[in-house]
Amino acid sequence: MSMHLPIRPDWMCAACGLQWPCPTRKRQLVAAYDGAHVSMILYLSGFFIEACEDMPLAASGALHRRFLGWRSEPPAEVGR
Repeated sequence: MSMHLPIRPDWMCAACGLQWPCPTRKRQLVAAYDGAHVSMILYLSGFFIEACEDMPLAASGALHRRFLGWRSEPPAEVGR
């Protein structure tokens, strides 16, 4: 089990203190869901909805990029 879990309601990483999903968790998710892109997006969509509820004043576009949009980036960008 990853130590890179979200701390709510701010959705910061418990292990590194960065915004969750952090670069480490992103790499872990890409590896865990190798070949199952749709399943990973469905998994992350649940977190996106919960984050929208936890942070009602946050811009929905920013939250979408944070939770879902990063996956459309080339894999080399995930670790940066």
